[in-house]
Amino acid sequence: MKAPFRNAAAAVLASLSILAAQLPARSEIAVEAPERTAAKAEEIPIRQKIGQMILVGFVGMTPSRTGVRTVLEQLEAGEIGGVLYLGRNLKNRKTVQRMNAAFRAAAPTALPPLIAIDQEGGRVQRLRGRDGFPETPSAKRLARKGSPIDAGRTYQVLAENLADWGFTLNLGPVVDVDANPRNPIIGRLGRSYSSDPERVAAYGAAFVSAHRAHGVLTALKHFPGHGSSLRDSHKGAVDITRTWSEDELIPFRQLIADGMADLVMTAHVINRTIAGANRTVPMSLSKDALAGVLRGDLGFTGVIISDDIQMDAIWWNFTLKEAVLKAVMAGTDILLFANDKRPDPAIPAKVADILEAAAATDPDLARKIDAAYDRILTLKGRLLSAGDGAADASMAQ
Repeated sequence: MKAPFRNAAAAVLASLSILAAQLPARSEIAVEAPERTAAKAEEIPIRQKIGQMILVGFVGMTPSRTGVRTVLEQLEAGEIGGVLYLGRNLKNRKTVQRMNAAFRAAAPTALPPLIAIDQEGGRVQRLRGRDGFPETPSAKRLARKGSPIDAGRTYQVLAENLADWGFTLNLGPVVDVDANPRNPIIGRLGRSYSSDPERVAAYGAAFVSAHRAHGVLTALKHFPGHGSSLRDSHKGAVDITRTWSEDELIPFRQLIADGMADLVMTAHVINRTIAGANRTVPMSLSKDALAGVLRGDLGFTGVIISDDIQMDAIWWNFTLKEAVLKAVMAGTDILLFANDKRPDPAIPAKVADILEAAAATDPDLARKIDAAYDRILTLKGRLLSAGDGAADASMAQ
């Protein structure tokens, strides 16, 4: 690791903290978790624990639509822990704010919902100027035109608006290294900051810092690196064994060590470079990758979220039961179902049935569900803390 840039990254973080303090913002998400206000895993039914492990996309762009009413009911019943917005759900600021307020009201008070969106910038941003949302340049463009501190100013605007619209989780930053500029899903779309992993870490830190200043969680993606792939995992199995290098772990390692990882999102890529990895199992379902490398070698203790389980890399190679059980046994805490190509409002019940039945005869799986629930409690406790701070600031005004 290059020490000069590593030191520069620390300086960037200090500068961004000063910048955040100077701007009007919601209460910053604390790195350390507050006292828990929800029941621990052993005190509640297993289906409620599993519900917190499920995040789903939905159909509809107003609170009265059937798809929106369905997820509201699922939130109220504890069958899901959050929702994911896609472009099909976006109408305008006022309508999104109303829906997000309804999502928050439906969920248990001590378990605020994760209200997630992919708002990276550039080609991947669901909210656009036509929706009344300020657009953000791509990661590649920001890194070419300015420093991480400059990028932090841009991300302050992004995060402030996400918070204002009612979002609590932005599925970024992309900390994949631009190892293959012709990569169809990362490099060609300008989603990577740089081919230098330490520069990637510095800009990723700017993204995370800005969002924390406005009470919005982030997810580093796509572990253990998708930047060297030759194919798009949305469209089928992707094997990066021959193209991946350990340098692609550097941004994850550095940001985790610096306390800059709220969640980490896994990649549906096969990588036999990881010791013990199977030639047919993607990293998102691999215990060697998640328990061995991410938790063990990199020391990550927070929430692991899968990429969309319905992507073709998973969908065409595993049954729902196989994918769910492998993901949780590998160490995944939150299972993401975008419900994009194949919307299925019954997914939460199907997943709960699979996990509840398997856990009844597998104590190891039951323990993993308990551990996932506890990690999610800690994460959501930070949202509660941020929300309380925002409410206090509002009352003071």
